Amino acid sequence: MEILRTLAIGVAILVAGFLAGYFYRKFIIDARLHSAEQTAKKLLEEAERQAQSLKKEAVIEGKEEIQNMKAEAEEEIKRQRLELQKLENRIISREELLEKKTHYLERRENDLAKKEQELEEMKGRLGEVLKKELLRLEAIAELTKEEAKAILMKKMEDEARYESAKEIRKIEAQTREEAEKIAKKIIAQAIQRCAVEHTSETTVSVVNLPNDEMKGRIIGREGRNVRVFENLTGINLIVDDTPEAVILSSFDPVRREIARITLENLIMDGRIHPARIEEMYEKATKLVNSEIKLEGEQAVFETGISEVNPSLIKVLGRLKYRTSYGQNVLAHSKEVAFIAGIIAAELGENVKKAKRAGLLHDIGKALSHDIEGSHALIGAELARRLHEDEEVCHAIEAHHNEVEAKTILDVIVQAADAISGARPGARRETLESYVKRLETLEKIATEFKGIEKAYAIQAGREIRVMVKPDEVDDDMAVVLAKEIARKIESEMEYPGQIKVTVIRESRSIEYAK
Repeated sequence: MEILRTLAIGVAILVAGFLAGYFYRKFIIDARLHSAEQTAKKLLEEAERQAQSLKKEAVIEGKEEIQNMKAEAEEEIKRQRLELQKLENRIISREELLEKKTHYLERRENDLAKKEQELEEMKGRLGEVLKKELLRLEAIAELTKEEAKAILMKKMEDEARYESAKEIRKIEAQTREEAEKIAKKIIAQAIQRCAVEHTSETTVSVVNLPNDEMKGRIIGREGRNVRVFENLTGINLIVDDTPEAVILSSFDPVRREIARITLENLIMDGRIHPARIEEMYEKATKLVNSEIKLEGEQAVFETGISEVNPSLIKVLGRLKYRTSYGQNVLAHSKEVAFIAGIIAAELGENVKKAKRAGLLHDIGKALSHDIEGSHALIGAELARRLHEDEEVCHAIEAHHNEVEAKTILDVIVQAADAISGARPGARRETLESYVKRLETLEKIATEFKGIEKAYAIQAGREIRVMVKPDEVDDDMAVVLAKEIARKIESEMEYPGQIKVTVIRESRSIEYAK
């Protein structure tokens, strides 16, 4: 009984659960489905309304954009029409100007034709007058034209014979007077050519290349690398048929050395373009300045001089790149120091002071490019300003007798300088005069206002002048070139012609950070 009751209860619970699930599904779930369908329908209607609204807005925006594009197109057409009208006006004005010029030329041509005709008529009249005068002269002199010509020729021949005899006697006298001088000059030249110890400075440096393809890279597109290199260094870069080599030509040894180091570094680096050229040029300049300082210190060390002002050492090192009559000035200064020391030792004088004065006697030549005046006076003034011994300063300014020699040290330095300069093969005047001419050429160019730099290149056949772009405009550059050329013509003597090139360059630089 208990079991049946339990089964009945279970069946009753199962039936109740089934009925409860049926009613839940029938009313609650169906109600939710209906609600979801209504929501979806509303969302679809809302989406459709938004789509219609967006469509209307897009149509309106498209119409506005079309109107804007149409307005811009009309403005562009108006602008082009205006430009075409201006161009047409310019063409019309040019045509009118050409017509005026043509009319003027035709009138000039007619005037010239009339003048030519008048000249021909005058020539004919003059010919007739000349014939009449000749006949008149023949009647007055009672001589024919041929007889008068013969008398004049004989008289001129006698006078020429007399003048030639006088000139021959004069030449013979001059030759006898100058025979000894000419003989000494010939002997001196022979000795100079046989002096094997002397090494003359040249005006060219040869830079070897790894291959001939490097020449094209050095030249650059349309020659821009060569132009930048020459303008920056102030030397002439010669790229010719010489295999695996280029030539650097300049009368200034410092510029040539900086250019040589710059080019060699560019070849090793492989990247050759204007910006890299400028970078390598700055590095080479710093390197040469460092070498100048080392050369000055080495010269002081070799001569055994102590306590020399560092500024004097730097100026002394620059003498390595200066020549005097083909003689290296630094080598000459050291030689004078040694000779002066030997003379002082023989005379029982102060050897160190004699060496010091001998080493510094030509120091003014390192500044003679920048300061007007004698190198002896410039050097003495520099030494005094840097607190050098007064006796040494006086020996410097007196070694060319521009100041009267007062002490034995003055005479020792003069003698040592003369011995160093007069030894066989020590000097060559040709190179010095050549360098002086090029320096004068650069000096003339830099005297004008607005000049930044000036370089004489092509062995003095061309002068390149860099102007300050903010002070000299393009029109003024043309005028400046003419003025420099006129001044060179009036103040210098030179063979052939000299080309004056004025370069005006503007640069704008900004850095992206």
